[in-house]
Amino acid sequence: MPYHTDKKPMKKPSKKPTKKPVKKSDKPLRKLTTNELKALDKMKEKHTTKHINKMKLLIREGKTFKQAHAIAMKMVGK
Repeated sequence: MPYHTDKKPMKKPSKKPTKKPVKKSDKPLRKLTTNELKALDKMKEKHTTKHINKMKLLIREGKTFKQAHAIAMKMVGK
């Protein structure tokens, strides 16, 4: 059997992180309560508007305040 030295070994395809498709639910978004709005107003001092807007969306989708904050910190940052 001949030994082929002129051929390069095949490279493995790079594993690029793929974005998961965003699932849009058919449920209508609920309104924020007055307590949630007050808490978000206090948070505005330490967090960016992008973080606050992400939290508002997550809370309206049904997440708790703590869950929304944790997700926003991971996705958007402070």
